[in-house]
Amino acid sequence: MERKSAWLKYSEDDIKKLEELASGYREFLDKGKTERECVKEIIRMAEDKGYKNLEDEVRKGKKIKQGDKVYSICMNKAVALFNIGSEPMEKGMNILGAHIDSPRLDVKQNPLYEDTDLAYLDTHYYGGIKKYQWLAIPLALHGVFCKTDGTVVEVNIGEADNDPVFCISDLLPHIGQEQMKKPAATFVQGDDLNLLVGNRPMADGEEKEAVKASVLKILKEKYGVAEEDFISAELEIVPAGRARECGFDRSMILAYGQDDRVCSYTSLLAMLGVDKVERTSCCILVDKEEIGSVGATGMDSMFFENTVAELLDAMGIYSGLAVRRTLANSAMLSSDVSAGYDPGFSSVFEKKNSAILSAGMVFNKFTGSRGKSGSNDANAEYIGKLRKILDDAGVSYQTAEMGKVDAGGGGTIAFILAHYGMNVIDSGVGVISMHAPWELTSKADIYEVKKGYEAFLRGMK
Repeated sequence: MERKSAWLKYSEDDIKKLEELASGYREFLDKGKTERECVKEIIRMAEDKGYKNLEDEVRKGKKIKQGDKVYSICMNKAVALFNIGSEPMEKGMNILGAHIDSPRLDVKQNPLYEDTDLAYLDTHYYGGIKKYQWLAIPLALHGVFCKTDGTVVEVNIGEADNDPVFCISDLLPHIGQEQMKKPAATFVQGDDLNLLVGNRPMADGEEKEAVKASVLKILKEKYGVAEEDFISAELEIVPAGRARECGFDRSMILAYGQDDRVCSYTSLLAMLGVDKVERTSCCILVDKEEIGSVGATGMDSMFFENTVAELLDAMGIYSGLAVRRTLANSAMLSSDVSAGYDPGFSSVFEKKNSAILSAGMVFNKFTGSRGKSGSNDANAEYIGKLRKILDDAGVSYQTAEMGKVDAGGGGTIAFILAHYGMNVIDSGVGVISMHAPWELTSKADIYEVKKGYEAFLRGMK
């Protein structure tokens, strides 16, 4: 399969559309550095396009019908959108599914302490990270404190120009000889990823831990929270700073959280951009993929199945069999990123079966690791249909694997949806430096995948 840079085929009009897409994408990344922030922005965008809250519609006694557009939220960290088509639901849906969580550091429930006039927050890393990459870089704090009276206090510190930032310190090379001998995996231990948050003691100096007391005083004055409110808080530590264009030619995007918000955003845009459909369109954007899709807001929960059941009931056609038929007859693109080929680390890639940046939308027939363990392995007939749809739409696409056969591997939400018997395949964007604090993508791939998702929603029968 010959792969060419998608840049070579673009007209001036294509470039204009591509840059508009990239600009909106960077803005989405800046607004959504956590799952909660993503859901908030997704709902804003959906409502601007006429989508209504399914639960509100059901509560009002309204029946859902062809042409209606609805969404459902799960705990403010996952969302499903539906555009009801002209065909019966039992003939299946065309589903785009992605995840909106990303690797990061989470603040523990009893985190604040002081040592040698320095105040710290203890953390627990979330997802697969290289721990050493989080040392000595500016970090921001996002999340919520949930108080016992039901008040939810949102926190976002480190993103505005006049905000302070935080960091995790590293050892200077002058006395770091022993540290430098350690393997990368043990260069820093998880319990040593302590976030530095203060150094100035209370003015009266009477407190035993005066720096910690000073931090608590700031939290009380600014957010109205006390130390015990950390128990019911969800605070995420992410790289501080905005998504940026990369390269002299501004052809790439460098940003935190592109796994998997690059596929989430393009899936959402495709969903919002396709109006009247024959088969019902669905976009499901979930949490917890980076830790196995577990929990109430992960793909492995009953949220999606329950929402489909509620939707069928609101259409007056619910039955257990109707739910099963709807899901089994559906087709899905599990919209997730793939490992972009990096010439600097070529030894772990098999080049002709790797995602090349700017060569277009990436399909992974299977993921998993070592013998396809834990993967969904897509049917050839389904891939043939997809090829026809993309060829007709002029979408550049390629196929890839997650590195060499015995080099490692990875997984997505694909196998969970395949459990219902539907056709599923992984598709998305190639990413270089995946799971690093700053990840790299090509604008051309983002443009192609958005076109591909739209073609899928319109064309899959």
